[in-house]
Amino acid sequence: MKVTVIGAGNMGGAMIRGLVAGGRVAAGDITAVAVHDKTLNAMREVGVQATTDAVAAAKTADVVLLAVKPWLVEGTARQIAGAVKNSALIGSVAAGIGLADLVSYFGGDKPLFRIMPNTAVTVGESMTFVTAGGATPEQTRTMISLFEPLGKVMEVPEKQFDGCMALASCGIAYALRYVRAAMEGGIELGIPPQMAQTVVAQTLKGAAEILLRTGNHPEAEIDKVTTPGGITIKGLNAMEANGFTRAVIEGLKASK
Repeated sequence: MKVTVIGAGNMGGAMIRGLVAGGRVAAGDITAVAVHDKTLNAMREVGVQATTDAVAAAKTADVVLLAVKPWLVEGTARQIAGAVKNSALIGSVAAGIGLADLVSYFGGDKPLFRIMPNTAVTVGESMTFVTAGGATPEQTRTMISLFEPLGKVMEVPEKQFDGCMALASCGIAYALRYVRAAMEGGIELGIPPQMAQTVVAQTLKGAAEILLRTGNHPEAEIDKVTTPGGITIKGLNAMEANGFTRAVIEGLKASK
């Protein structure tokens, strides 16, 4: 399978590195398209082919992934539309570009996908969402399989796509903002900053792993550490009194 990634910046480059590390696609079968020599050289160091010619790279690809900025998607898509094979799977990771937009750029006779990883793709722990349009179940499975080495993948209907993006793509920033806030609280408690960061990050990792392994509702796990009259319930109540849950909900709604 030959994969072309057009746009090899932060997200595109991370996807390429993940594909190579995951072994799902041979490095020699991946082509990165970029405009800057620094980016092209960085991709060559990974072992993939690198070029500035998007049209040539798209012609031979079985999968074309558009990882350019949202305002560049239309121009890039129209540039390569005539070169892409009819059987090629086409995916866009640009926020705000819907399946209807992709159909208008490429036509309705090609398998099209909206794809949204988050920045944890760089460490193989992305939460990636895939929405398919005009694709067979087998084609959808092929696209999903490309991203499985990069973390967890979930196929969702397009009406849920933006909400999922708020939860996972924007949500990773919200989780990190909690880490920063907790670090600041830790410093007030006398914990050095780097030590506080390690403690909070590992605590979040452990909490997430509990939910992923057990499937339990968060409140069930919270109940295990909130003894009557204890310090945890006092802390939780103080957070709620200062608008913790409402702030999270409003932030997510603002991101959709």
